[in-house]
Amino acid sequence: MHWDDLRIFLAVARDGSISGAAKRMNIQHSTVSRRIRLLETQLGTRLIERKKSGYELTPAGDELRMAAGKMELEVLEVEGALGGQEDRVAGELTVSAINNVASSVLMPIFAGFSEAYPDIRLHVQVSNTYVSLAERHADIAIRLTNTPLDTLVGTRLANVASAVYGEKRYLEGLRASGATPLWIGVECCAFHRSWTHAACPDHRHSFFVDDTLLTLAALKQGLGLAYLPCFMGDSAEELGRFRQPDPIHDLGLWLLFHPDLRRTKRVRVFREHMVARIRDQSALFEGRLPRQIGVSRMNAQHE
Repeated sequence: MHWDDLRIFLAVARDGSISGAAKRMNIQHSTVSRRIRLLETQLGTRLIERKKSGYELTPAGDELRMAAGKMELEVLEVEGALGGQEDRVAGELTVSAINNVASSVLMPIFAGFSEAYPDIRLHVQVSNTYVSLAERHADIAIRLTNTPLDTLVGTRLANVASAVYGEKRYLEGLRASGATPLWIGVECCAFHRSWTHAACPDHRHSFFVDDTLLTLAALKQGLGLAYLPCFMGDSAEELGRFRQPDPIHDLGLWLLFHPDLRRTKRVRVFREHMVARIRDQSALFEGRLPRQIGVSRMNAQHE
């Protein structure tokens, strides 16, 4: 057995599909299938079975998964011990990040890292849901949370403030008319959903979105008010603040990784890079760089 074949098998076992494993490892679907068949031939037993719900491990496959997982830990230990002794940093690094932050303020920081470490092949994956670092779905996760998992190694990169935003002309119309504002129905995450319900207790929405980038686009169309992280709202020329940030809505931007990767050099240099660059952007994350202060007189009317 070759370690590369076992890595592919682990990816299939963890993802539950050949296509998912191929995408994760950046190789062809046919290559994954062929390597799994070769491994089964070498071992003389079936490792996975095709079910309607996806692929399932056979008893032999489950035993191999546990054994290969132990081998993976040994490889990481060796890599961490030896990697710290070398000046050159190379290898694969997979980072899972939330769509709204990855596609906006973090992208220049990711680009700077790739320029500084060209031998590290950086894979940025967008996911707004839980990603298992223990199952190696990613090496690093960047998440907005105030309750990171205790089983992970974490660094709080920034404090992220949120405020209520609206399109500037829409806000001007509210100020002139004194009308009751419309609220966009936000279903992208538990945070924004609960904040919107508290701000609009009658829950009367005529327009709904399930992603923060959609919230931003809807606000630009003048469809009402909504909460946005300040790094998004204050960066949009078309928007102004309706309410200032409230500390009770602050969230931590965390960089998280599994303890097994603590000594891996490419993880360490990525963490150091992110800490330094995001520190330079702290005012934007904390809502201290607003382009347009909202309509304070309306706040007194509608709060």
